[in-house]
Amino acid sequence: MRPSSYPLAERTDMTTEKNPLPLLSVRELTVHGPHARPLLDAVSFDVPAGGVVALVGESGSGKTMAGRAVMGLLPPQVRQSGGSVLLQGRDVGTLSAQSLRALRGCDVGMVFQEPMVSLNPAMTIAEQLFEGLRLHEKVSTAQARERAIAMLRRVQIADPERCLAAYPHQFSGGMRQRIMLASVMLLKPRLLIADEPTTALDSLSQREVMEIMAELTRTEGTAVLLITHDLGLVARYAQSVVVLEKGRLVEAGAVRSVLTAPRQAYTRSLIEALPQRSAQRPARPVQAPLIEARDVHVSFPGARQGWLSKAAPKLAVRGVSLAIQPGEVVAVVGGSGSGKTTLGRAMTGLLPVAGGDVCFRGTSLGQADAAGRREFRLACQLVFQDPYSSLDPRQRVRDIVAEPLRHGPLLTRDALQATVDAMLAEVGLAGFGERYPHALSGGQRQRVAIARALVRKPAFVVADEPVSALDMTIQKQVLELLRRLQAERGFGCLFISHNLAVVSEIADRIIVMENGRIVEEGSVADIFDRPQQPYTRALLEAATTSDLLAELDAA
Repeated sequence: MRPSSYPLAERTDMTTEKNPLPLLSVRELTVHGPHARPLLDAVSFDVPAGGVVALVGESGSGKTMAGRAVMGLLPPQVRQSGGSVLLQGRDVGTLSAQSLRALRGCDVGMVFQEPMVSLNPAMTIAEQLFEGLRLHEKVSTAQARERAIAMLRRVQIADPERCLAAYPHQFSGGMRQRIMLASVMLLKPRLLIADEPTTALDSLSQREVMEIMAELTRTEGTAVLLITHDLGLVARYAQSVVVLEKGRLVEAGAVRSVLTAPRQAYTRSLIEALPQRSAQRPARPVQAPLIEARDVHVSFPGARQGWLSKAAPKLAVRGVSLAIQPGEVVAVVGGSGSGKTTLGRAMTGLLPVAGGDVCFRGTSLGQADAAGRREFRLACQLVFQDPYSSLDPRQRVRDIVAEPLRHGPLLTRDALQATVDAMLAEVGLAGFGERYPHALSGGQRQRVAIARALVRKPAFVVADEPVSALDMTIQKQVLELLRRLQAERGFGCLFISHNLAVVSEIADRIIVMENGRIVEEGSVADIFDRPQQPYTRALLEAATTSDLLAELDAA
């Protein structure tokens, strides 16, 4: 399904005779930090007026640093040591602080990677939307409110008046990203820098946000510098692509030529790291379920309608039944708010069930005694979505991995150290035991989280979005690690993800959830080749996968 904003057949170099000069021209840009090696080394590229140019590369390649240099927002210890950034002919590096404040927001807007961090949690949405208007334009409160409501409607916020009075924590990730986009586009900037705008969003929210962004930029004539590691987004929305590796430009050109006929080995490695659907796995012999959810309901307190009213419970999981066999990987997919993570937490006993039951090896957890529940919890482990938040920043890697072992039979110091060292070696982190989490990359932190989950050799593992925030090459490494360890150790796995391409590579069976219910389930072939429900088909159509590269090649 092709987006209406930029059909594949129309993707060409956006520099035309009407716009001979680029809106943004980056020439030999060199940026240094406190270390000797430059963060950006003589990088050059152009963004034409009305065009969409993508910056791609692994974590640490310098993508975000290039975007910040355009805004004049380099960190305190980082400086531009060479080259120029020309925006409509003006050298951003030579502008005064006052001129830079006038440029930011009005001429250049930026949508940051994590909207929950970039939106002020102590301010209402109205205050945050009005702030830019009041800074750059002379508008009354009534005018600001009218323009904010109109823009919120354009980004498909259903109740914009109510949204203005709310706070960021009251919205989902996709809604917060729409609000962030609305706040930037209110000032109609000539250039929009979108830094990983859809990283943690499900495929439906991702598609909606990108379609809204494409439509807004098309109608307003805004150029886009798209910073992303998702080559599916690049193939679908960009006209030109710039590939960075460790601060250096290794390849650049039209999307079709770069992605279908890459000249450099690094570019080919990025494309080869795209998730590929695995071959059909052999049928499993029928076994007794390792863990089973039977008509499980999970509810949370709802919002009060008034001071004296009683909050009605909100059902997050509605009558879900699911069985996982030993050694089986069952993937749960669905949009944000579909109940995926809530189901996983309920099956591990981290959330109480309002109805139904969870059985582990045939024993009901609702009827188990304290010793039985403790034994169950020791046999279950979680790999969380954000390893940086789930790892204690004050502990060394060795202590983090050793922590689950302290809840079982006591080990001698030498035995404990040997077990931890063996586990770290198994996940490819031999010699990393003395480091702290902040000294690791995102992929290395996720490996630590996997090591901590598997060091006790659990029978059941819940992997909650374990690769959603990783770039393609690191994602491939983590998936291969999970698949290898699962094959060797034979644990059952509930794999929660919004990335259907990732699911197709690792899962034996797929469960599709919507509004707390299972709407469809089956093998990978059943779901991908023969989807029965409209919601499943919508998820598949919204997914950005390597199939887009074949579509580009044929266009």
